[in-house]
Amino acid sequence: MAPTRTITGDPISRRSVRHIVIGGVPTAVLGSRGLADRLVADCLAHREQPDRWPTMVFSTNGHTLSMAAFKSDFRDDLLKADIIHADGGVIVAASRLTRARIPERTATTDFIHHAAQAAPEAGGLRFFLLGSTDEVNRAAGEKLMQLYPGVTIAGHHHGYFDPNDEGRICDLINASQADVVWVGLGKPLEQRFCVRNRSRIRAGWIVTCGGCFHYLTGDYRRAPLWMRKAGLEWLHRMAFGPRYLIGRYLATNPHALYLIATRTRREPE
Repeated sequence: MAPTRTITGDPISRRSVRHIVIGGVPTAVLGSRGLADRLVADCLAHREQPDRWPTMVFSTNGHTLSMAAFKSDFRDDLLKADIIHADGGVIVAASRLTRARIPERTATTDFIHHAAQAAPEAGGLRFFLLGSTDEVNRAAGEKLMQLYPGVTIAGHHHGYFDPNDEGRICDLINASQADVVWVGLGKPLEQRFCVRNRSRIRAGWIVTCGGCFHYLTGDYRRAPLWMRKAGLEWLHRMAFGPRYLIGRYLATNPHALYLIATRTRREPE
């Protein structure tokens, strides 16, 4: 099994990526290009120094704000990330209340495409996909390779496993020599997996991606572009996504707005 190890070198930390506090959660002042540039730089650095810390990347939206306020264990895991990027349009809009505006939403369902487009710059980034069913997982990998020939899908594993099996999964990841590990287990399981196994995994990036694989395969429908630009993708997901999202948005959206109003700081960290 993959051993927990002492990792040499300084971890990439939020101190080297400017974050602003929105709704109580530090959020990176980065757009899609900046996030992709960071991914390439970190993966190239890891190839040169395999014992350096993998960069751990999480995202934030209204659901994240609400969960972090209610669940201290989730908040503790969330705050261990090196980069927390703005997955939700409401986060980008809220940044206007601060002195460091976030340039755009970096939804993971879009960012995985930006990352794949950037793959050739790093000699062909190798992706490991963790999550969903075997069928969806493999179909998502095939779609990425079809769209972006510079991407190599180094390995797969479904998301239905016992925590006692995580050592074996980390061994698979390490044997694949993946540069980027996409963890699509849903909140809070994906954050917990990343935090628990960061010291075992040898990769440039470990990044959470929720239901991203289902969007790649077309199982879940994306909102029209105008709705995404208007910050209304959540409304489209309520109408056409999994039924459980209706209750989630009805419960978390008002709470998230309250948190933005009361726990947003004007100055960057």
